[in-house]
Amino acid sequence: MSTLDGPVSPPVVVDARGTRCPTPVIRAARAARGRAAGSVLVLLADDEAARSDVPAWGRMRGHAVVLESEADWTRYTVVLGGSGSACAAPRPARSTDTGSGSTDARST
Repeated sequence: MSTLDGPVSPPVVVDARGTRCPTPVIRAARAARGRAAGSVLVLLADDEAARSDVPAWGRMRGHAVVLESEADWTRYTVVLGGSGSACAAPRPARSTDTGSGSTDARST
């Protein structure tokens, strides 16, 4: 398979069926580590908690996650964003200067 930019690596498949939270997310994170942005990871899991945990992990790391339900398990197709698992979605800087002379952003 290739694109205009060159060859595309086949997706990495992580089979976490039969494991329970937090193992599916941990295995996905390990498999994503160091992979280039745009790489595809396929996670197979049958743990109900993974249905919320995997998309939450993807949001936190800037990855796109698509869920496909199979008979007794779910396929999570993850397109890695940024620079693999090292990329986190940018977080706004926490300001402690409110301009009111206070150093606590929560004070009014």
